[in-house]
Parts: sequence; C-alpha cells; structure tokens
Amino acid sequence: MAKADLLSPLSAPSMTTAEALSFYDSLEPVDLAFMMGRWRGKGIATNHPMDGILEMICWYGKEFIDSETVHPLLFQNHQGEIFKLKPDPTVMALSLSFHITRYPWIAPGLRWFNRFFKTEISQARLRMMENRGVVTATMVYDYLPINDSFKKIDDNSVFGLMDYKPIPQPFFFLLQRCTL
Repeated sequence: MAKADLLSPLSAPSMTTAEALSFYDSLEPVDLAFMMGRWRGKGIATNHPMDGILEMICWYGKEFIDSETVHPLLFQNHQGEIFKLKPDPTVMALSLSFHITRYPWIAPGLRWFNRFFKTEISQARLRMMENRGVVTATMVYDYLPINDSFKKIDDNSVFGLMDYKPIPQPFFFLLQRCTL
C-alpha cells in the first residue's frame, strides 16, 4: 500500500497481515519524544478480530503527556468532545468473543456504556522496547496484556502494531498527529 493511500482521510485502509508486517518492518523506529502529544487514530483492516471495533464506538486516538502519563483510549462523543476511557479487560474479552462488529445495531448502546469507563487517570506508559528485532517507542497498557509499538511514516504519522497476548495475530492502526 502506498503511504499516500494509507494517510488519505477518505480511505478505510486494508491489507493482509503479511503486507502490514512488511510495511511496518520497512519503517524507521521512533523515540519517546517523537510520540508526545495527541494523535488521531484509525484501524487498518487485516482480518483481525478487532477490525472495526474501535471505530464502531467512536475511537478518536491516543495522547502521550510524558513517559508515565499516557491516555491510550481517547473517544469522541456526538458533540465532538474528546474524553479518556479506562480500558476494561472484561469488556475487551466480551467484544472479541461476540464479534460485535457483526451487530452494528449495538453500537449506540456501547457508546452510551462508555460513560461508565471515563477517567482522567493515565492508563499506560511509554517505553523504548524491542519489537520484531528493532527498538522503538512502545506503549504498555497498565491493566491489559497489550503493547503498542510505533514506527514512523512521516513527521506527523506513525504505523502502530498492537501485540495482545491472547491473539497471536497483531492488530494494526495508523496515528496522525493533531495540530492545534
């Protein structure tokens, strides 16, 4: 996939897992300072069980304040307000078990349910870690067995690889830096 196609705001990127891994491996690593700030996200469809789940419940992106203060799940409500969500292992397991994207009618209820998981407390940390033989900035969730590793597409875009212990296949996503 061409970088321009991936970064297009109109595209809903999709590729095979092998293509996504090849693209990820072709990119340069990033350091912690590069990741600071707020990022807008979108999933990359690779036939992963998580494909479409975050978008279904209005995922906005991630925010990196410093290496100890990371908000991994930013969501946006219908008024355009962005809020932080506390990841819940039980909700994640249920979402994946029931393949909720097969039931689009459930999305409004899930978005309503988000209000019970709002938080202002950091839910992750940022570290330099090795992934696929390369050390790069990696977000480590506090309460989930998940590491998100990032590689640079350009000065304002990174390609993310989510490693979730229960699922061997990685989940991929794009983050684009928010500018004020």
